[in-house]
Amino acid sequence: MSSIEEEELRRRKLEEALEVKSLRRIISAYLNYPEAAEEDIRRYERCFRRLPLAHKALLSHLPLKFQKLRWSVSQNSYFIFEMLKAFDPPLDMSADIHISEDQVMENSSDNHLLSGERNLLPCQSGSNSGKLRLTNADELGCGEGSIGTDGSLKQETKTKEEKTESLNNNVGCSGGINCNGEIDAVNNGCEDVNNSLPLPSTHDCHGHVSSSSPDWLDPSLQFHVPLVDVDKVRCIIRNIVRDWAAEGQQERDECYTPILKELERLFPHRSRNSPPACLVPGAGLGRLALEISCLGFISQGNEFSYYMMICSSFILNHAQIAEEWTIYPWIHSNCNSLSDDDQLRPVSIPDIHPASAGITEGFSMCGGDFVEVYNDPSQVGVWDAVVTCFFIDTAHNIVEYIEIISRVLKDGGVWINLGPLLYHFADMYNQEDEMSIELSLEDVKRVACHFGFEMEKESTIATTYTTNARSMMQNRYYAAFWTMRKKPLPQRENRS
Repeated sequence: MSSIEEEELRRRKLEEALEVKSLRRIISAYLNYPEAAEEDIRRYERCFRRLPLAHKALLSHLPLKFQKLRWSVSQNSYFIFEMLKAFDPPLDMSADIHISEDQVMENSSDNHLLSGERNLLPCQSGSNSGKLRLTNADELGCGEGSIGTDGSLKQETKTKEEKTESLNNNVGCSGGINCNGEIDAVNNGCEDVNNSLPLPSTHDCHGHVSSSSPDWLDPSLQFHVPLVDVDKVRCIIRNIVRDWAAEGQQERDECYTPILKELERLFPHRSRNSPPACLVPGAGLGRLALEISCLGFISQGNEFSYYMMICSSFILNHAQIAEEWTIYPWIHSNCNSLSDDDQLRPVSIPDIHPASAGITEGFSMCGGDFVEVYNDPSQVGVWDAVVTCFFIDTAHNIVEYIEIISRVLKDGGVWINLGPLLYHFADMYNQEDEMSIELSLEDVKRVACHFGFEMEKESTIATTYTTNARSMMQNRYYAAFWTMRKKPLPQRENRS
Protein backbone atom coordinates (compact mmCIF):
# COMPACT_ATOMS: atom_id res chain seq x y z
CA MET A 1 0.00 0.00 0.00
CA SER A 2 1.39 3.39 -0.98
CA SER A 3 1.80 6.24 1.48
CA ILE A 4 -1.05 8.10 -0.21
CA GLU A 5 -3.36 5.11 0.20
CA GLU A 6 -2.30 4.71 3.82
CA GLU A 7 -3.03 8.37 4.49
CA GLU A 8 -6.44 8.08 2.85
CA LEU A 9 -7.25 4.97 4.92
CA ARG A 10 -6.14 6.76 8.10
CA ARG A 11 -8.32 9.75 7.20
CA ARG A 12 -11.36 7.57 6.58
CA LYS A 13 -10.92 5.70 9.86
CA LEU A 14 -10.59 8.96 11.74
CA GLU A 15 -13.68 10.39 10.07
CA GLU A 16 -15.70 7.29 10.93
CA ALA A 17 -14.50 7.44 14.54
CA LEU A 18 -15.53 11.08 14.73
CA GLU A 19 -18.94 10.24 13.30
CA VAL A 20 -19.44 7.41 15.80
CA LYS A 21 -18.38 9.70 18.63
CA SER A 22 -20.77 12.41 17.45
CA LEU A 23 -23.68 9.99 17.19
CA ARG A 24 -22.92 8.48 20.59
CA ARG A 25 -22.99 11.99 22.05
CA ILE A 26 -26.44 12.66 20.61
CA ILE A 27 -27.80 9.33 21.82
CA SER A 28 -26.17 9.93 25.20
CA ALA A 29 -27.98 13.28 25.41
CA TYR A 30 -31.29 11.45 24.99
CA LEU A 31 -30.28 8.84 27.57
CA ASN A 32 -29.09 11.51 30.01
CA TYR A 33 -32.50 13.18 29.89
CA PRO A 34 -34.05 11.38 32.93
CA GLU A 35 -30.99 11.88 35.11
CA ALA A 36 -30.81 15.61 34.28
CA ALA A 37 -34.53 15.95 35.01
CA GLU A 38 -34.08 14.13 38.31
CA GLU A 39 -31.35 16.59 39.30
CA ASP A 40 -33.78 19.46 38.69
CA ILE A 41 -36.45 17.85 40.86
CA ARG A 42 -33.95 17.21 43.64
CA ARG A 43 -33.04 20.88 43.54
CA TYR A 44 -36.71 21.82 43.91
CA GLU A 45 -36.93 19.50 46.92
CA ARG A 46 -33.81 20.93 48.55
CA CYS A 47 -35.22 24.44 48.23
CA PHE A 48 -38.52 23.30 49.73
CA ARG A 49 -36.77 21.67 52.71
CA ARG A 50 -35.04 24.97 53.49
CA LEU A 51 -38.35 26.80 53.98
CA PRO A 52 -39.56 27.74 57.46
CA LEU A 53 -42.23 25.38 58.78
CA ALA A 54 -44.94 28.01 58.40
CA HIS A 55 -44.07 28.50 54.73
CA LYS A 56 -43.98 24.73 54.14
CA ALA A 57 -47.48 24.51 55.55
CA LEU A 58 -48.68 27.05 52.99
CA LEU A 59 -47.07 25.04 50.20
CA SER A 60 -47.86 21.55 51.45
CA HIS A 61 -48.96 20.49 47.95
CA LEU A 62 -45.44 20.83 46.50
CA PRO A 63 -44.14 17.35 47.51
CA LEU A 64 -47.04 15.86 45.57
CA LYS A 65 -46.18 18.07 42.58
CA PHE A 66 -42.54 16.91 42.69
CA GLN A 67 -43.64 13.28 42.59
CA LYS A 68 -45.95 14.01 39.67
CA LEU A 69 -43.02 15.64 37.89
CA ARG A 70 -41.04 12.42 38.36
CA TRP A 71 -43.86 10.38 36.94
CA SER A 72 -44.11 12.74 33.94
CA VAL A 73 -40.35 12.44 33.36
CA SER A 74 -40.71 8.67 33.33
CA GLN A 75 -43.38 8.92 30.62
CA ASN A 76 -41.18 11.17 28.49
CA SER A 77 -38.28 8.78 29.05
CA TYR A 78 -40.37 5.81 27.96
CA PHE A 79 -41.17 7.57 24.68
CA ILE A 80 -37.52 8.54 24.17
CA PHE A 81 -36.23 5.04 24.73
CA GLU A 82 -38.82 3.43 22.47
CA MET A 83 -37.75 5.95 19.84
CA LEU A 84 -34.07 5.06 20.27
CA LYS A 85 -34.75 1.33 20.09
CA ALA A 86 -36.51 1.81 16.75
CA PHE A 87 -33.55 3.73 15.35
CA ASP A 88 -31.18 1.79 13.09
CA PRO A 89 -27.71 3.41 13.31
CA PRO A 90 -25.90 3.71 9.97
CA LEU A 91 -22.56 3.10 11.72
CA ASP A 92 -20.97 0.43 13.88
CA MET A 93 -21.62 1.94 17.28
CA SER A 94 -19.09 -0.36 18.96
CA ALA A 95 -16.24 1.08 16.86
CA ASP A 96 -13.20 2.48 18.64
CA ILE A 97 -13.51 6.24 19.17
CA HIS A 98 -10.29 7.06 20.99
CA ILE A 99 -9.21 10.23 19.21
CA SER A 100 -6.87 12.98 20.31
CA GLU A 101 -7.94 16.62 20.11
CA ASP A 102 -4.99 17.28 17.77
CA GLN A 103 -6.36 14.68 15.36
CA VAL A 104 -9.81 16.27 15.50
CA MET A 105 -8.55 19.78 14.75
CA GLU A 106 -6.17 18.55 12.06
CA ASN A 107 -8.77 16.58 10.16
CA SER A 108 -12.00 18.50 10.73
CA SER A 109 -12.31 21.51 8.48
CA ASP A 110 -15.88 22.15 9.58
CA ASN A 111 -17.02 22.08 13.16
CA HIS A 112 -20.15 19.99 12.65
CA LEU A 113 -18.24 17.05 14.07
CA LEU A 114 -17.45 18.96 17.21
CA SER A 115 -20.97 20.21 17.81
CA GLY A 116 -22.58 16.80 18.17
CA GLU A 117 -24.20 16.95 14.75
CA ARG A 118 -23.18 15.07 11.64
CA ASN A 119 -24.56 14.18 8.23
CA LEU A 120 -25.10 10.52 9.01
CA LEU A 121 -28.72 9.80 8.23
CA PRO A 122 -29.89 8.56 4.85
CA CYS A 123 -33.19 9.53 3.30
CA GLN A 124 -36.39 8.12 4.66
CA SER A 125 -39.02 7.83 1.99
CA GLY A 126 -42.68 7.08 1.79
CA SER A 127 -45.40 6.36 -0.73
CA ASN A 128 -49.15 6.62 -0.88
CA SER A 129 -49.27 2.92 -0.07
CA GLY A 130 -48.63 3.91 3.54
CA LYS A 131 -45.14 2.38 3.54
CA LEU A 132 -42.36 4.54 4.89
CA ARG A 133 -38.77 3.41 4.69
CA LEU A 134 -35.12 4.32 5.09
CA THR A 135 -33.21 4.22 1.83
CA ASN A 136 -29.50 3.66 1.61
CA ALA A 137 -26.92 6.39 2.05
CA ASP A 138 -26.08 6.46 -1.66
CA GLU A 139 -29.44 8.15 -2.19
CA LEU A 140 -28.65 11.03 0.16
CA GLY A 141 -28.33 13.64 -2.58
CA CYS A 142 -31.86 12.78 -3.43
CA GLY A 143 -34.05 15.10 -5.46
CA GLU A 144 -35.39 12.93 -8.24
CA GLY A 145 -32.69 10.41 -7.38
CA SER A 146 -34.59 9.23 -4.30
CA ILE A 147 -37.50 8.05 -6.38
CA GLY A 148 -37.59 5.85 -9.42
CA THR A 149 -37.72 7.38 -12.87
CA ASP A 150 -41.34 6.31 -12.99
CA GLY A 151 -42.05 7.89 -9.59
CA SER A 152 -42.19 4.51 -7.86
CA LEU A 153 -40.53 3.40 -4.64
CA LYS A 154 -39.19 0.08 -3.54
CA GLN A 155 -41.27 -1.47 -0.81
CA GLU A 156 -39.76 -1.97 2.61
CA THR A 157 -38.83 -5.61 3.04
CA LYS A 158 -37.07 -5.56 6.39
CA THR A 159 -39.31 -6.46 9.33
CA LYS A 160 -38.49 -6.17 13.00
CA GLU A 161 -39.38 -8.99 15.37
CA GLU A 162 -41.11 -7.91 18.54
CA LYS A 163 -39.04 -9.10 21.46
CA THR A 164 -40.56 -9.85 24.83
CA GLU A 165 -37.47 -9.73 27.01
CA SER A 166 -37.80 -7.06 29.67
CA LEU A 167 -35.34 -4.41 30.81
CA ASN A 168 -34.01 -4.52 34.32
CA ASN A 169 -33.06 -0.86 34.78
CA ASN A 170 -35.56 1.82 35.77
CA VAL A 171 -35.53 5.40 34.64
CA GLY A 172 -35.03 7.74 37.57
CA CYS A 173 -37.86 6.73 39.90
CA SER A 174 -41.58 7.13 39.89
CA GLY A 175 -41.72 8.28 43.47
CA GLY A 176 -44.52 5.93 44.46
CA ILE A 177 -47.09 7.40 42.08
CA ASN A 178 -49.79 5.16 40.71
CA CYS A 179 -51.25 5.35 37.22
CA ASN A 180 -53.83 7.89 38.29
CA GLY A 181 -51.10 10.31 39.24
CA GLU A 182 -51.77 9.81 42.96
CA ILE A 183 -49.03 9.21 45.51
CA ASP A 184 -49.25 5.86 47.24
CA ALA A 185 -46.73 6.91 49.86
CA VAL A 186 -45.12 10.33 50.11
CA ASN A 187 -41.38 10.06 50.64
CA ASN A 188 -38.46 12.43 50.69
CA GLY A 189 -37.56 11.89 47.08
CA CYS A 190 -35.86 9.26 44.96
CA GLU A 191 -33.01 7.00 45.77
CA ASP A 192 -29.68 8.06 44.30
CA VAL A 193 -29.33 7.49 40.60
CA ASN A 194 -26.54 5.04 39.92
CA ASN A 195 -23.50 5.97 37.90
CA SER A 196 -24.58 4.13 34.78
CA LEU A 197 -27.03 5.81 32.46
CA PRO A 198 -30.59 4.82 33.41
CA LEU A 199 -32.86 2.98 31.03
CA PRO A 200 -36.66 3.16 31.05
CA SER A 201 -38.69 0.68 33.04
CA THR A 202 -40.24 -2.47 31.67
CA HIS A 203 -43.74 -1.01 31.85
CA ASP A 204 -45.05 2.50 31.71
CA CYS A 205 -48.23 3.57 33.49
CA HIS A 206 -50.33 3.07 30.36
CA GLY A 207 -49.50 -0.63 30.29
CA HIS A 208 -46.93 -0.45 27.48
CA VAL A 209 -44.25 -3.09 27.70
CA SER A 210 -40.69 -2.31 26.72
CA SER A 211 -38.94 -4.80 24.49
CA SER A 212 -35.25 -5.50 24.90
CA SER A 213 -32.76 -2.83 23.94
CA PRO A 214 -30.30 -3.24 21.04
CA ASP A 215 -26.63 -3.85 21.81
CA TRP A 216 -25.58 -0.38 20.67
CA LEU A 217 -27.66 1.14 23.49
CA ASP A 218 -25.53 -0.60 26.09
CA PRO A 219 -24.71 1.98 28.81
CA SER A 220 -21.00 1.16 28.49
CA LEU A 221 -21.04 2.75 25.03
CA GLN A 222 -22.60 5.97 26.29
CA PHE A 223 -21.19 8.86 28.30
CA HIS A 224 -22.35 11.91 30.19
CA VAL A 225 -22.78 15.02 28.08
CA PRO A 226 -23.04 18.74 28.86
CA LEU A 227 -26.45 19.97 30.00
CA VAL A 228 -26.68 22.04 26.83
CA ASP A 229 -27.02 18.73 24.93
CA VAL A 230 -29.83 17.58 27.21
CA ASP A 231 -31.52 20.95 26.62
CA LYS A 232 -31.64 20.00 22.92
CA VAL A 233 -33.65 16.92 23.91
CA ARG A 234 -36.10 19.09 25.86
CA CYS A 235 -36.36 21.33 22.81
CA ILE A 236 -37.23 18.30 20.67
CA ILE A 237 -40.04 17.41 23.07
CA ARG A 238 -41.51 20.90 22.64
CA ASN A 239 -41.07 20.66 18.86
CA ILE A 240 -43.14 17.48 18.87
CA VAL A 241 -46.08 19.52 20.14
CA ARG A 242 -45.67 22.04 17.31
CA ASP A 243 -45.62 19.40 14.58
CA TRP A 244 -47.47 16.37 15.89
CA ALA A 245 -50.01 17.36 18.55
CA ALA A 246 -53.50 18.84 18.38
CA GLU A 247 -52.23 21.52 20.76
CA GLY A 248 -49.79 22.69 18.07
CA GLN A 249 -52.57 23.27 15.53
CA GLN A 250 -52.65 27.03 16.14
CA GLU A 251 -48.95 27.41 15.33
CA ARG A 252 -49.35 25.19 12.30
CA ASP A 253 -52.28 27.30 11.16
CA GLU A 254 -50.18 30.45 11.54
CA CYS A 255 -47.04 29.12 9.83
CA TYR A 256 -47.90 26.15 7.63
CA THR A 257 -51.38 27.05 6.37
CA PRO A 258 -50.29 30.23 4.49
CA ILE A 259 -47.55 28.21 2.79
CA LEU A 260 -49.91 25.39 1.84
CA LYS A 261 -52.48 27.82 0.47
CA GLU A 262 -49.81 29.57 -1.57
CA LEU A 263 -48.65 26.25 -3.06
CA GLU A 264 -52.23 25.42 -3.99
CA ARG A 265 -52.62 28.83 -5.64
CA LEU A 266 -49.38 28.55 -7.58
CA PHE A 267 -49.89 24.94 -8.70
CA PRO A 268 -53.66 24.59 -9.22
CA HIS A 269 -53.45 21.80 -11.79
CA ARG A 270 -51.27 19.16 -10.16
CA SER A 271 -50.90 15.98 -12.16
CA ARG A 272 -50.98 12.66 -10.33
CA ASN A 273 -48.75 11.16 -13.02
CA SER A 274 -46.23 14.00 -12.96
CA PRO A 275 -46.60 15.91 -9.69
CA PRO A 276 -44.55 19.06 -9.06
CA ALA A 277 -41.50 18.61 -6.82
CA CYS A 278 -41.09 20.68 -3.65
CA LEU A 279 -38.01 20.85 -1.41
CA VAL A 280 -38.39 21.76 2.28
CA PRO A 281 -35.01 22.60 3.86
CA GLY A 282 -34.96 22.74 7.65
CA ALA A 283 -37.92 20.38 7.79
CA GLY A 284 -37.54 19.66 11.51
CA LEU A 285 -39.88 16.86 12.55
CA GLY A 286 -41.39 16.58 9.08
CA ARG A 287 -44.99 17.77 9.42
CA LEU A 288 -44.82 20.57 6.84
CA ALA A 289 -43.11 18.29 4.30
CA LEU A 290 -45.80 15.67 4.90
CA GLU A 291 -48.63 18.21 4.49
CA ILE A 292 -47.11 19.37 1.19
CA SER A 293 -46.96 15.76 0.03
CA CYS A 294 -50.62 15.34 0.92
CA LEU A 295 -51.44 18.26 -1.42
CA GLY A 296 -50.15 16.21 -4.34
CA PHE A 297 -46.47 17.21 -4.51
CA ILE A 298 -43.33 15.14 -4.57
CA SER A 299 -42.08 16.50 -1.27
CA GLN A 300 -38.64 16.13 0.27
CA GLY A 301 -37.79 17.43 3.72
CA ASN A 302 -34.15 18.12 4.49
CA GLU A 303 -32.89 18.30 8.07
CA PHE A 304 -29.39 18.67 9.49
CA SER A 305 -30.07 18.00 13.19
CA TYR A 306 -29.71 14.35 14.08
CA TYR A 307 -31.79 15.03 17.19
CA MET A 308 -34.66 15.98 14.87
CA MET A 309 -34.08 13.19 12.35
CA ILE A 310 -34.15 10.38 14.92
CA CYS A 311 -37.45 11.68 16.26
CA SER A 312 -39.10 12.38 12.89
CA SER A 313 -38.09 8.93 11.64
CA PHE A 314 -39.77 7.34 14.66
CA ILE A 315 -43.03 9.25 14.28
CA LEU A 316 -43.23 8.90 10.49
CA ASN A 317 -42.20 5.25 10.32
CA HIS A 318 -43.33 3.68 13.57
CA ALA A 319 -46.59 5.34 14.60
CA GLN A 320 -49.31 2.69 14.41
CA ILE A 321 -52.30 4.85 15.33
CA ALA A 322 -53.06 8.48 16.12
CA GLU A 323 -52.40 9.57 19.73
CA GLU A 324 -50.33 6.47 20.36
CA TRP A 325 -47.97 8.10 22.86
CA THR A 326 -48.31 10.59 25.70
CA ILE A 327 -45.64 13.12 26.59
CA TYR A 328 -45.35 15.94 29.12
CA PRO A 329 -43.60 18.75 27.24
CA TRP A 330 -43.97 21.65 29.70
CA ILE A 331 -42.64 20.12 32.92
CA HIS A 332 -39.12 21.53 32.65
CA SER A 333 -39.99 25.12 33.51
CA ASN A 334 -41.68 26.35 36.67
CA CYS A 335 -41.80 29.90 35.34
CA ASN A 336 -44.88 31.70 34.03
CA SER A 337 -47.28 28.83 34.80
CA LEU A 338 -50.90 29.76 35.41
CA SER A 339 -51.37 26.55 37.41
CA ASP A 340 -49.56 23.33 38.24
CA ASP A 341 -52.14 21.46 36.16
CA ASP A 342 -51.14 23.51 33.11
CA GLN A 343 -47.47 22.70 33.64
CA LEU A 344 -48.19 18.99 34.18
CA ARG A 345 -50.74 18.53 31.41
CA PRO A 346 -50.26 15.56 29.06
CA VAL A 347 -50.10 15.86 25.28
CA SER A 348 -51.06 12.97 23.00
CA ILE A 349 -49.03 12.39 19.84
CA PRO A 350 -49.22 12.12 16.90
CA ASP A 351 -52.51 13.87 16.21
CA ILE A 352 -52.76 11.97 12.90
CA HIS A 353 -51.43 8.64 11.67
CA PRO A 354 -48.71 9.80 9.23
CA ALA A 355 -48.77 6.76 6.96
CA SER A 356 -52.54 7.12 6.49
CA ALA A 357 -52.49 10.86 5.80
CA GLY A 358 -52.61 10.51 2.00
CA ILE A 359 -49.03 11.25 1.05
CA THR A 360 -47.95 11.44 -2.57
CA GLU A 361 -45.58 8.85 -4.04
CA GLY A 362 -42.06 10.13 -3.50
CA PHE A 363 -42.37 11.71 -0.06
CA SER A 364 -38.98 11.61 1.67
CA MET A 365 -36.86 13.03 4.46
CA CYS A 366 -33.21 13.60 3.67
CA GLY A 367 -30.59 13.98 6.41
CA GLY A 368 -27.60 16.23 5.88
CA ASP A 369 -26.32 19.78 5.78
CA PHE A 370 -28.34 21.81 3.26
CA VAL A 371 -25.25 23.31 1.63
CA GLU A 372 -23.39 20.00 1.34
CA VAL A 373 -26.35 18.02 0.01
CA TYR A 374 -27.96 20.49 -2.39
CA ASN A 375 -24.82 22.16 -3.72
CA ASP A 376 -24.26 18.96 -5.70
CA PRO A 377 -24.45 19.32 -9.51
CA SER A 378 -27.18 16.66 -9.62
CA GLN A 379 -29.50 19.10 -7.85
CA VAL A 380 -29.32 21.92 -10.41
CA GLY A 381 -32.78 22.82 -11.73
CA VAL A 382 -34.49 19.85 -10.07
CA TRP A 383 -37.21 21.51 -7.98
CA ASP A 384 -40.41 23.31 -8.96
CA ALA A 385 -40.69 24.91 -5.52
CA VAL A 386 -38.55 25.46 -2.44
CA VAL A 387 -40.32 26.14 0.87
CA THR A 388 -38.36 27.56 3.80
CA CYS A 389 -40.11 27.98 7.15
CA PHE A 390 -38.04 29.34 10.05
CA PHE A 391 -34.93 28.21 8.15
CA ILE A 392 -32.90 30.85 6.33
CA ASP A 393 -31.56 32.38 9.56
CA THR A 394 -29.90 29.06 10.47
CA ALA A 395 -27.17 29.83 7.93
CA HIS A 396 -23.57 30.66 8.64
CA ASN A 397 -23.72 32.46 5.31
CA ILE A 398 -27.25 33.36 4.24
CA VAL A 399 -25.97 34.50 0.82
CA GLU A 400 -24.86 30.91 0.16
CA TYR A 401 -28.30 29.61 1.16
CA ILE A 402 -30.03 31.96 -1.29
CA GLU A 403 -27.58 31.08 -4.07
CA ILE A 404 -28.24 27.36 -3.62
CA ILE A 405 -32.02 27.85 -3.46
CA SER A 406 -31.79 29.67 -6.80
CA ARG A 407 -29.56 26.98 -8.28
CA VAL A 408 -31.79 24.02 -7.36
CA LEU A 409 -34.96 25.67 -8.67
CA LYS A 410 -36.09 25.26 -12.24
CA ASP A 411 -36.41 28.46 -14.28
CA GLY A 412 -39.80 29.85 -13.33
CA GLY A 413 -39.73 27.91 -10.05
CA VAL A 414 -40.94 29.54 -6.82
CA TRP A 415 -39.39 30.16 -3.43
CA ILE A 416 -41.89 30.50 -0.58
CA ASN A 417 -40.43 31.70 2.70
CA LEU A 418 -41.86 32.35 6.15
CA GLY A 419 -39.76 33.25 9.15
CA PRO A 420 -37.76 35.80 11.12
CA LEU A 421 -34.07 36.67 10.94
CA LEU A 422 -32.92 35.39 14.33
CA TYR A 423 -29.47 34.39 13.12
CA HIS A 424 -28.48 31.25 15.01
CA PHE A 425 -24.74 31.89 15.05
CA ALA A 426 -24.91 35.60 15.84
CA ASP A 427 -24.09 35.13 19.53
CA MET A 428 -21.33 32.53 19.30
CA TYR A 429 -18.89 34.47 21.43
CA ASN A 430 -15.24 33.46 21.83
CA GLN A 431 -15.34 31.27 18.74
CA GLU A 432 -13.29 33.18 16.22
CA ASP A 433 -13.80 30.64 13.46
CA GLU A 434 -17.62 30.54 13.80
CA MET A 435 -18.83 32.40 10.73
CA SER A 436 -22.09 34.35 10.85
CA ILE A 437 -23.34 36.73 8.17
CA GLU A 438 -26.32 38.70 9.52
CA LEU A 439 -28.28 40.69 6.94
CA SER A 440 -31.30 42.94 7.27
CA LEU A 441 -34.49 41.88 5.51
CA GLU A 442 -33.82 44.58 2.93
CA ASP A 443 -30.38 43.12 2.18
CA VAL A 444 -31.80 39.59 2.00
CA LYS A 445 -34.25 40.69 -0.70
CA ARG A 446 -31.50 42.52 -2.57
CA VAL A 447 -29.29 39.41 -2.57
CA ALA A 448 -32.24 37.32 -3.76
CA CYS A 449 -32.73 39.74 -6.65
CA HIS A 450 -29.06 39.31 -7.60
CA PHE A 451 -29.56 35.55 -7.86
CA GLY A 452 -32.47 35.89 -10.27
CA PHE A 453 -35.47 36.14 -7.95
CA GLU A 454 -38.38 38.46 -8.50
CA MET A 455 -40.78 39.26 -5.66
CA GLU A 456 -44.37 38.28 -6.45
CA LYS A 457 -46.04 38.48 -3.06
CA GLU A 458 -44.95 39.79 0.34
CA SER A 459 -46.52 40.25 3.77
CA THR A 460 -45.86 39.93 7.50
CA ILE A 461 -47.33 37.13 9.60
CA ALA A 462 -47.48 37.19 13.41
CA THR A 463 -46.72 33.80 14.92
CA THR A 464 -45.08 31.94 17.78
CA TYR A 465 -42.58 29.07 17.75
CA THR A 466 -42.88 26.05 20.08
CA THR A 467 -44.66 28.26 22.60
CA ASN A 468 -46.60 26.94 25.57
CA ALA A 469 -50.09 28.22 24.85
CA ARG A 470 -50.90 28.34 28.58
CA SER A 471 -47.79 30.23 29.63
CA MET A 472 -47.85 33.81 30.94
CA MET A 473 -45.02 34.62 28.53
CA GLN A 474 -45.53 34.37 24.77
CA ASN A 475 -42.70 35.21 22.36
CA ARG A 476 -44.22 36.42 19.11
CA TYR A 477 -42.46 36.89 15.80
CA TYR A 478 -43.55 39.18 13.01
CA ALA A 479 -42.24 36.89 10.33
CA ALA A 480 -41.51 37.80 6.72
CA PHE A 481 -43.69 35.87 4.29
CA TRP A 482 -42.99 36.02 0.59
CA THR A 483 -43.24 34.29 -2.74
CA MET A 484 -40.36 34.89 -5.16
CA ARG A 485 -40.04 33.45 -8.64
CA LYS A 486 -36.79 32.54 -10.34
CA LYS A 487 -36.70 34.43 -13.61
CA PRO A 488 -35.73 32.44 -16.74
CA LEU A 489 -32.09 32.88 -17.76
CA PRO A 490 -32.72 35.26 -20.74
CA GLN A 491 -34.54 37.68 -18.44
CA ARG A 492 -31.71 37.56 -15.91
CA GLU A 493 -29.12 38.26 -18.63
CA ASN A 494 -31.14 41.21 -19.95
CA ARG A 495 -31.29 42.71 -16.47
CA SER A 496 -27.52 42.36 -15.88
